Amino acid sequence: MHMDIKMAWRNVWRNPRRTWLTISAIAFACIILIFMLSFQFGAYETMINSAIQINTGHLQIQADNYFEKKSMRQVVPIPGPVLQAVSQIESVQAVTPRANAFSLVSSDKRTAGAMIIGVDPESEARVSTLETLVRKGKFLTRAKPDTNPAIIGRLMAQNLQLDIGDELVVLGQGRDGSVAATALTVCGIYSSGQDEFDRSTLHMPLDTFQEVYSMRGAVHEIVVQVSGLDRVGPVKRVLSSRLHQMPGGKNLTVLDWEALMPGLTQAIKLDLTIGIVFWGLLVLVVAFSILNTFLMAVFERTREFGVMMAIGTRPGRLVQMMLYESSAMTLVGIGLGIVLGCMVTWIFQHIGIDFSEASDVLQQYGISGRIYPQLSIITALAGPMLVLIVTFAVSLYPALKIKGLKPVEAMSHV
Repeated sequence: MHMDIKMAWRNVWRNPRRTWLTISAIAFACIILIFMLSFQFGAYETMINSAIQINTGHLQIQADNYFEKKSMRQVVPIPGPVLQAVSQIESVQAVTPRANAFSLVSSDKRTAGAMIIGVDPESEARVSTLETLVRKGKFLTRAKPDTNPAIIGRLMAQNLQLDIGDELVVLGQGRDGSVAATALTVCGIYSSGQDEFDRSTLHMPLDTFQEVYSMRGAVHEIVVQVSGLDRVGPVKRVLSSRLHQMPGGKNLTVLDWEALMPGLTQAIKLDLTIGIVFWGLLVLVVAFSILNTFLMAVFERTREFGVMMAIGTRPGRLVQMMLYESSAMTLVGIGLGIVLGCMVTWIFQHIGIDFSEASDVLQQYGISGRIYPQLSIITALAGPMLVLIVTFAVSLYPALKIKGLKPVEAMSHV
């Protein structure tokens, strides 16, 4: 066996130019696969984190069916014990209550429908990036005791022709069915880059919201931020277990970011599917390169194989030697591709890739003008392993053709 491997390695370099072209094709495919997979995962993580930090959080505790119906009456009635229980869980970084209502918002000139969100300014700043998104004015504060502050999105301010210090009127329905109406003063205008969010949301202090909408201390959501995406599942299981042990907890449910943002999840799956198709085509090109190399090798060495079989070499041994040759080229190409691919990806992981020219489009998905690939064991090995499997499978065909050779005919081959 050792002699066969040695002979296979020498045969690989009988045509150095063809060998290097094949190895280069394999290495190039591995570099592209490692970089593109790392780039996609980096973009996905950016999209998810941006959406989580702006609005949904990693997890939310809600009343059963609230997510589907968004009814004012489906609430977390006593949020205090729930907030305390959540904050004691390991890996939970921050937690905040929220209340929501759809209402009409009017300025002196225009009226529009909007989602009114009541937030606790102090804890909200720890859970979301909303405070950092304020581009004009300031975040929710009570500069004057008799002023009800509100912050609105950039597009809502444009549509309603509002500016800092202007007054707006909110008109909706309270939790008990009563009319909910109040006047608010714009203290800040934020810009998240997500047009739908900036066009249709207004934030006000939670205590004001509860008073206006007759919430009686209840909230609609308890938003949880954990230490990382990998901790979402374990924290969700712990939360669900603890809620069931609390009074009234069986009427509450825990939703993760995938359930809260199904559109984003579907977009990621679609993009990943398109990426897999692209990777498959790339690997297919490499596979045909390997196939061509070994078909040519079999064709050129038919006379040699005939002589070897005539002197007693078993066809199975020749097939084995050909597979050694293909494996040697493939492993060299894959090894070279992994090293170069990881180096290139590592560099861009630190400096990022500038997409400032497409920032307007990317902002709709919560991505800034710079994307950072995320190199990991999965991204470094998934593509090369696919190349290894496909190239080995393809090399079987020319190798098995040797079994069909007849020594006399093969020796007369020119």
